[in-house]
Amino acid sequence: MRTRRSVLRAFCVLCGGVSFSGCGYALAGRGSTLPPNIKTIGIPLFTNRTTVFNLETTLTTKVRSEFIGRSKYQITPEAGNVDALLTGEVTAVSIQPSSINANQLASRYAITMVAKVELKDTSNNMVIWDNPSLVFRQEYDAAGGQASTSAVDPNAYFGQDANALDRMSTDFAKSIVSAILEAF
Repeated sequence: MRTRRSVLRAFCVLCGGVSFSGCGYALAGRGSTLPPNIKTIGIPLFTNRTTVFNLETTLTTKVRSEFIGRSKYQITPEAGNVDALLTGEVTAVSIQPSSINANQLASRYAITMVAKVELKDTSNNMVIWDNPSLVFRQEYDAAGGQASTSAVDPNAYFGQDANALDRMSTDFAKSIVSAILEAF
């Protein structure tokens, strides 16, 4: 009886190994579902439709760095002579109080950014991946715990807490590259 269980267990392990051997799994962050003809990806400067100064530069730089660190593709800032073209556009940024202190003043703010991103195969002008409404949110404490009178001005808050912008840009880049490379 014991031998029979051992044989049955070994058979199940063998069948499981054979059935999963061709499933296409790769190490996290190293797989790619992009077409094999793509070797070079152009990532020109994203478009910024908001009043937040230099947001497009930060986002584009982070996305390029993430692609370089996680993939085998050659990344270039050019839009021409590439196999695929990644374009992005920041369409909105808003800042809202997310926490209020005992004096009824905002002590914490939430930055919300909306963007659209598209990856196209340039050889046949076909969209490989896109997301027309990416939403990213990051919170931070108000400067010195005091509320500002310019609560509607995104520039004031990005200036006070550049770390929030940096964290949001990093999350944005990781999410975009993971979605493209891992097809999620």
